[in-house]
Amino acid sequence: MKKQGLNIPRNYNTAAPLAVRAEGIYIYDENDKRYIDGCCGALIANIGYCVPEVVEAIVKQLRTLNFAHPSRWKNEAIETAAEKLAELTPGDLNNIWFVSGGSEAIESALKLARQYYVERDGKSSSKHLFIGRWNSYHGGTLGCMAVAGNMSRRKIFSPLFMEHPKIEPHYCYRCPFGLQYPACDIRCARQLEETILRMGAESIVAFIAEPVVGSTVGALVPPVEYWPLVRDICNRYDILLIADEVMTGMGRTGKAFCLDHWDVVPDIIASAKGMAAGYMPAGGIFVSNTLMDVIKKESGNFAHGHTYNANPLVGAAVSAVVDYIKKHNLIENAAKQGERLEEEIRSLEEIPIVGDLRGLGLMRGVELVADKKTKKPFPAKEKAAALVAAECMSRGLVIYPSSGMVNGGTAGDNFLLAPALTVTEGQIVEIVGILRESLTAAAELLL
Repeated sequence: MKKQGLNIPRNYNTAAPLAVRAEGIYIYDENDKRYIDGCCGALIANIGYCVPEVVEAIVKQLRTLNFAHPSRWKNEAIETAAEKLAELTPGDLNNIWFVSGGSEAIESALKLARQYYVERDGKSSSKHLFIGRWNSYHGGTLGCMAVAGNMSRRKIFSPLFMEHPKIEPHYCYRCPFGLQYPACDIRCARQLEETILRMGAESIVAFIAEPVVGSTVGALVPPVEYWPLVRDICNRYDILLIADEVMTGMGRTGKAFCLDHWDVVPDIIASAKGMAAGYMPAGGIFVSNTLMDVIKKESGNFAHGHTYNANPLVGAAVSAVVDYIKKHNLIENAAKQGERLEEEIRSLEEIPIVGDLRGLGLMRGVELVADKKTKKPFPAKEKAAALVAAECMSRGLVIYPSSGMVNGGTAGDNFLLAPALTVTEGQIVEIVGILRESLTAAAELLL
């Protein structure tokens, strides 16, 4: 008797439709129902689905050289991709280590940062801690969860990893210090310095954070002074700055990389998602010359690796995606249509469950509340964000729901709206129209 193989789903309690084909910003199910992907899966499908020239570039590479183990071979596809990406990266972040996704990128960034200090200062270097932020997510591996601060994702696994210090995020809507901008004097950034002094700068490797907070709180944009101040603090205490641009990178916010909005250059950028835009599992870290010059001079070897590191298929996909972004001016379109999206979603403020609207470019967040005046969140059992997502899904729109950013991770609901960088003004109007209907229907059920 033949055994039946069963895929393990993300959630056995959720009945997901079967996706059978996709084109542009649309996905079709087994009944040929059309859905607008209003969040690019998870902010991945930045150039839309099934773009012929990208598919053809991958097929061509597949027929030429599908794999070459990086411990023994270089390959032209990866070398070309590195050159094209370096045209987008800020400052001297010209050195690119290719991996298969965001979690691997963050792990690589953590390990390279630690190795830099060991090689610079000797094996006795006491730098081993990373400062992260509460309400953050950096990936699904143990190393990523250790530096991140999203309780719902890390609580079960916390006995398995070493804890790292955390500071509060720039959550102005619910300021953790009870202050108001600008009188707050950017207290959330200054807490970084306090934590460095408390732990001892000699023990800190780096500060790691998303320039705009992604899925955990829904597109939190910092005050304009935040990132320049953080960069200055890191410089003063000989601490690296690692920017998690897995979601925000590759044009999502209307700049090539999100920190470009504040003219801040980190020491390492971790990227993924939009690098190959869902056409291949891809990620990478972009590292400054300063760091790599030390490693090249000393050991000459990054003590890290994966089987699919620097895979030629990834190189082909990344190159084709970057070419497509440049050819169609998609970063500029993200900035332009991002402004249009902001204008459209402002009309949602009148809906009683909409508490806060925020974001940058084509990365917008909506926070849901039970009471606008008090900002009281819905009880977790209501699953408000999931309900809104279901209402959207029934009307043919996909959004990215999340929860657990309030009261120590026990409450709070939000979702991301992040259409492809190819989105048109007409499509934005349609997306927000469906979202308005869905939020109104959800409000009637929740209130």
